[in-house]
Amino acid sequence: MYCLRFALSLDKIGCVSTIKKNHILFVLSSICTIFANKKGLCMKYPIGIQDFKSIVDGGFVYVDKTALLHKMVTEGKIYFLSRPRRFGKSLLVSTLKYYFGGERELFRGLAIEDLEQEWEQYPVFHIDFNGSDFTQGGTLQNKLDVCVEDWERQYGMTGDDRLSVGERFARLLAFVHERTGKQCVVLIDEYDKPLLDVLDTDYRTTDGNGNNLRIEELNRNILKGFYSAFKAADQDLRFVLLTGVTKFSQVSVFSGFNQPEDISMSAAYEAVCGITEAELEGTFHDEMDAMADEMGVSPEEVRQMLKRHYDGYHFSKRKTDIFNPFSLLNALSVRDIQDYWFRTGTPSYLVRLLHHTDENLNELTGKYYDTSDFIDYRADVERPLPMIYQSGYLTIKDYDRFSNSYLLDLPNNEVKKGFLTLIASNYLGTKESANTLAIQLTRALLRDDLDTWRKSLTAFFASIPYSMRRKDMETEKERYFHYTFYLIFRILSTYLVLTEKQQSEGRADCIVETPTGVYIFEFKLDGTADDALHQIEEKEYARPYEADSRPVHRVGVSFSSRTGTIDDWKEA
Repeated sequence: MYCLRFALSLDKIGCVSTIKKNHILFVLSSICTIFANKKGLCMKYPIGIQDFKSIVDGGFVYVDKTALLHKMVTEGKIYFLSRPRRFGKSLLVSTLKYYFGGERELFRGLAIEDLEQEWEQYPVFHIDFNGSDFTQGGTLQNKLDVCVEDWERQYGMTGDDRLSVGERFARLLAFVHERTGKQCVVLIDEYDKPLLDVLDTDYRTTDGNGNNLRIEELNRNILKGFYSAFKAADQDLRFVLLTGVTKFSQVSVFSGFNQPEDISMSAAYEAVCGITEAELEGTFHDEMDAMADEMGVSPEEVRQMLKRHYDGYHFSKRKTDIFNPFSLLNALSVRDIQDYWFRTGTPSYLVRLLHHTDENLNELTGKYYDTSDFIDYRADVERPLPMIYQSGYLTIKDYDRFSNSYLLDLPNNEVKKGFLTLIASNYLGTKESANTLAIQLTRALLRDDLDTWRKSLTAFFASIPYSMRRKDMETEKERYFHYTFYLIFRILSTYLVLTEKQQSEGRADCIVETPTGVYIFEFKLDGTADDALHQIEEKEYARPYEADSRPVHRVGVSFSSRTGTIDDWKEA
């Protein structure tokens, strides 16, 4: 069920029975929903709002996930969920908080209203690590101490300062269970932020015993001790959910308690965060039509634009398409396609890891991996792949049942442009961004202007500092050459139809299609343009376009490792 919730106060409906009030409320809500969908008026988007009650009471649009929520709370007990930032994890946690708080009225008209019969109220302990800076030594310990002390006061329990914060929390859970007769619910949002803030840094502090420690190590030990409370208080727990971006190795954080059920790649819960294509069409059909009118394109075109820019995430073998909810809602709200998610910034921990890794993105994408290669992240091993995947910059694109492996690649155009431009800037060190270059190349090809294309590409390469491109070994020169072109053309693919090289099929280095032409490029390192053109003809790269009405342009390019730019160019 896809549901729009609007704030209609029962107090304003007069002195009638509860049953009649509910009926009137349902009718008025239905009328308002229809009106909103037809006229494009009343829909309010919860941009930046992560509190479920605020969304419902404020009349903001809500895509109903409560059926999955009900499945979760009835079929399991301790869960872990990894999703990229701004993907709806906090809203999920908030919705669970109100559900376990027994606030039935908030769920009127949603799927769970028919599924849940009891609506029991449980003691809920909610910790949100968002909004705190954990780069200072005492921040994490202070936050946990304050949380536990507040809960102790709330339930009238006398705490024991001699115990660790984990031991105090375990005693509190047992005390509350005995006092209320209800097991406890623990919800922890962004459990990994205290680790990510200091990951791959040498921030240090002094512990209570005077030992000089890395804050990363200190925070890991504190969290490990705190989460050990869950094992000690297992009989006192009704439900536990931990959300975060990354799944750290079990030995680093989770070894102190019963392992949670990891639903990050569960087909049953792949759509628990984010928006599916069916949800998009069911809830925002008329909003997309209004967006098409605003942009001067057809309704089908605007749907394809939204899909190319914000869709493409997959979180299970089933590969259900999931849209980035933050970017999608922003686009629908202002009726414009922009890079909303990427504008919120790249996580500093990922920038640090990418800065000193020797692995290039072209060597990571387009390959099949076992889940162990990209799900668990061991902080003592410098492997960027798990962090890139879990942060939302790579996603599952295919699943091979024979080898039980997954193909990983960039999810959509928003990520391609933003992430690749960031990497290109760090890798190449140019003043002009690779995205700006891609725009120039796009405009030139749309005008069939290969001369401007050549000049723009040559000037860009010439702007790369010598210190960035200098490679002493021949293999490194070739690696630099291939990676540079990979970054440029992956960004270019967000603007034009681009067929990248697939060695198994013997394709050219790059084939670009525009409405008015097809351009086949072959690049040689320290070779000649004639050699490149000869390869195009010998390998028959143009053969698939023999029946195409558009002219086919063959372009051979030679790249000099000595000058760092193009030194030979021929067209045929």
